[in-house]
Amino acid sequence: MRFVGIDPSTKTGFVALDQGGIVLRGKELKGVSSQDPKRMSTLIDEVIDHVRKDDIICIEGFPFDTQRAMFAGGLHWGIRNALYKRGITYYEAAPNAVKKFVNVTGWVGEVGHKKRLTGPEKKKVVMKAVEEHFGFTHTSDNVVDAYILAEIAKVIWWSDNISKAMPNYQHEVIDAILNPVEKPKKKRKKKKKVAKV
Repeated sequence: MRFVGIDPSTKTGFVALDQGGIVLRGKELKGVSSQDPKRMSTLIDEVIDHVRKDDIICIEGFPFDTQRAMFAGGLHWGIRNALYKRGITYYEAAPNAVKKFVNVTGWVGEVGHKKRLTGPEKKKVVMKAVEEHFGFTHTSDNVVDAYILAEIAKVIWWSDNISKAMPNYQHEVIDAILNPVEKPKKKRKKKKKVAKV
């Protein structure tokens, strides 16, 4: 049994851990070609080729804002559909939950003078936090995110034996994945009837 993290992107991060937390595989998957649909199709195939039937998988949720929204949406759904076709279940962690698992909020500074981290700056903070939490380093931020996802998968698998020493922010992430809160449906406004004259 392995614990697998998948961070879907044009360079998809993939990490597989053994039961002791040893990294068995950590790499970026890129597919073939720079033209779609070949790039997306081969990237999805490459991800699935790395997955085993008995893997415990955690995949990063859909990005909220991305400049390549169409590609990201297609890739995310493509991977999920391919897993579904093979009868492989997976857990999903929201992008902010992945960062939260290593205590990164996306903000730095004191209250009243906080600054929002963006782009490469945020990625560096996450990479440093992963090294501090788990001792794992990699040159690719996609692989680092996949590592966090694999750690989340490992904790979910062992959730009956979760250590009370685990930080509260990690407990909150696991709880949100295992016990998602459904958003209330928005009530549709009724259209006022206009009397015809």
